[in-house]
Amino acid sequence: MDKCSFCGRDKKDTNLLIAGISGHICDSCIDQAHEIIKEESKINSDLNLKEVQLLKPTEIKAFLDQYVIGQDDAKKYLSVAVYNHYKRLLQEQDDEEIEIEKSNIILVGETGTGKTLLARTIAKMLHVPFTIVDATVLTEAGYVGEDIESILTRLLQASDYDVEAAEKGIVFIDEIDKIARKSDNPSITRDVSGEGVQQGLLKLLEGSIINVPPQGGRKHPDQKMIPVNTKNVLFICGGAFDGIQRKIAQRLNTSVVGFNASKQAEKIDQENFLQYIAPQDLKSFGLIPEIIGRLPVLTYLEPLDREALRNILTEPKNSIIKQYSKLFKIDNIELTFDESALEYIVDKAIEYKLGARGLRSICEAIMIDAMFELPTSEEKSVTIDAKYASAKLEKTNMKHLRIA
Repeated sequence: MDKCSFCGRDKKDTNLLIAGISGHICDSCIDQAHEIIKEESKINSDLNLKEVQLLKPTEIKAFLDQYVIGQDDAKKYLSVAVYNHYKRLLQEQDDEEIEIEKSNIILVGETGTGKTLLARTIAKMLHVPFTIVDATVLTEAGYVGEDIESILTRLLQASDYDVEAAEKGIVFIDEIDKIARKSDNPSITRDVSGEGVQQGLLKLLEGSIINVPPQGGRKHPDQKMIPVNTKNVLFICGGAFDGIQRKIAQRLNTSVVGFNASKQAEKIDQENFLQYIAPQDLKSFGLIPEIIGRLPVLTYLEPLDREALRNILTEPKNSIIKQYSKLFKIDNIELTFDESALEYIVDKAIEYKLGARGLRSICEAIMIDAMFELPTSEEKSVTIDAKYASAKLEKTNMKHLRIA
């Protein structure tokens, strides 16, 4: 009679007996083997995390410096947050039972200053699952768009559906300002993509067990859910918060009273109000107090000045100019940018007020003809100067991008 080669049970005593080449295995042994594999995988995962060389905050910032120009304050906050996140994951429970809470971060900065770039760069050096999600597509459950739980679906996908690993991951929520409350009067219409999303995010940011649809999309009753605990998931949020400078300016003006009012006003940098940002400014912009409280670390990104824009063109490891040079090198063509061309590109980026993102648009407009013609020509080198750049840019529609 057939029986299990592992436990010796007869076929009649099992629910299922699977035959192999030279033996059999019953359903009970399969379940036990599965549990053993899960436990071993968990132990190996924890060991791998402990074997990771924990980079100090200064070393994390040095890594970011290779790819991102300036923004020292934002880099410092990010470096400390990631370092502390690893320490939380590696901490051993001691007799005092002091539990270190996570410090979610919110980054505020104008478009093109490097918020998403910082997130993508830090993802390169991490040993935990990392994902970037866009808040603009999120809506309340039951409305057109994506559920809040889709954020964790992306994290699960980044960890190959290893729930243990996903529960120690980092999530960057981009465009967080786009879910700001649309109106101070809640009775006008239902704000399904603004305040409604903020309410839904509260439980994720705070830390709770969320039932996540494995393939994303809308939840339905018959769907199998994956429970994910967000207690140890670090959330980093970023947004441009366009117009928040006016809120900051109003607060600074109203708070300056008394005999020293003029002296204090003189100390305020009128060109960069973002450095004075405070939680009450986010509340004035449209974030609810509950979500601000769950994002305790608030920092800003400096507006890019002329020097920073010039450095962005050539200095980072994957700078724009290096990328174009690489593209042409593949076709055995040597590309050189004259200093006058670089200065011209920076001038136009400042004029168009598009930040670092504008540098790429301007370069693309200048280089499009060369990239189209040179691969089939006999030329082995090309030099871009200000005259050539000006002529090519004037031919395009970029000249209509000037922003008042």
